[in-house]
Amino acid sequence: MTPAGSPQVPARHNAVAAASRIVVKVGSSSLTTPNGAIDESRVVELVRALAERRASGTDIVLVTSGAIAAGLEPLGLKTRPRDLATQQAAASIGQGLLMHRYTAAFAEHGVTVGQVLMTAEDVVRRAHYRNAQRTLYRLLELGSLPIVNENDTVATEEIRFGDNDRLAALVAHLVHADLFVMLSDVDALYDAPPTRKGASRVSEVSHPDELDAIDVGKRGSGVGTGGMITKVAAARIASGAGIPVVLAHAESAGAALAGEPVGTWFAASGRRTPTRLLWLAHAASPRGRLSLDEGAVRAVAGRRASLLPAGITAVDGDFVAGDPVDLVDENGHAVARGLVNFDAAELPPLLGRSTRELAQELGTAYEREVVHRDDLVLLGRRPDDDGGPTS
Repeated sequence: MTPAGSPQVPARHNAVAAASRIVVKVGSSSLTTPNGAIDESRVVELVRALAERRASGTDIVLVTSGAIAAGLEPLGLKTRPRDLATQQAAASIGQGLLMHRYTAAFAEHGVTVGQVLMTAEDVVRRAHYRNAQRTLYRLLELGSLPIVNENDTVATEEIRFGDNDRLAALVAHLVHADLFVMLSDVDALYDAPPTRKGASRVSEVSHPDELDAIDVGKRGSGVGTGGMITKVAAARIASGAGIPVVLAHAESAGAALAGEPVGTWFAASGRRTPTRLLWLAHAASPRGRLSLDEGAVRAVAGRRASLLPAGITAVDGDFVAGDPVDLVDENGHAVARGLVNFDAAELPPLLGRSTRELAQELGTAYEREVVHRDDLVLLGRRPDDDGGPTS
């Protein structure tokens, strides 16, 4: 971890300059006035910085917050609502207002934008995430700038990302970005809450482990759901998957995109993992739990084998084939997460039995794995070590 004032590593400037595809995330508080209305001047300045970098030949994907915040004033709401229904109502009004401002601002630079609204459901299931990936790639191929937001108008508590920092980190991986830039209302990461006396700005984080010693404080502002907690989590996801990260103030967007020594630089510390498994590890909400015996835990966590009915001792939850479920050990600790191939109601008669026995008695359809190793990610280890979210 490098404190502010230390010499900047030339690799940072070179990496930013060489990036051919950048995902930029901007938060609600960086786009709106204190009463929740969209700040036209802030949108214009952000768009100008993005358009300038795009004019150099770089693909830009913008992940934006602000839909709920933009809907507060028209509804006469002074603070972000707590209940989901009112949040959805605010988003349904605010999303149109937000996109209108972006469309008009980018048009001044000759840039066409496309709206992409996503939920966790869209990116955890195989067919859904491939569709999302194809859409984003095609928009870029057609010369458009995708603007991504969580689909707050229809997302339920079970399928929400909950913050656009994490969504943006996962989008960066989805589109194979070379750089992830988080723009915020704070100028950098600090080793303690910036309001605390003696807090120092951190200019560089070379490995996610360095973040363990940092007190990131509480969640974010009254119009957003993030804060430094979610930004650090997003930086872990992206940098641990091989994507360098810049965290900077929204007013420094142009400088950050130019590779200037602003904000905090998170060096890429891991390798790229299969996209679907990254989504599964960081975006999926488990719909149930499968309890494993000691042998199954060793097979899944140690040998990265598929999970078979013989190693399952109990089934909890109401899930269907294709849903994410946690695989837990005899102490109830989740050791892995995977996409299950059976409905919850189908599993109890199969537990403890071999696939050969099941195939002979019930047919070859029951010879399949409960969770295939290609649909499984280990939990509780860093993405960049040998036990990370890989198949």
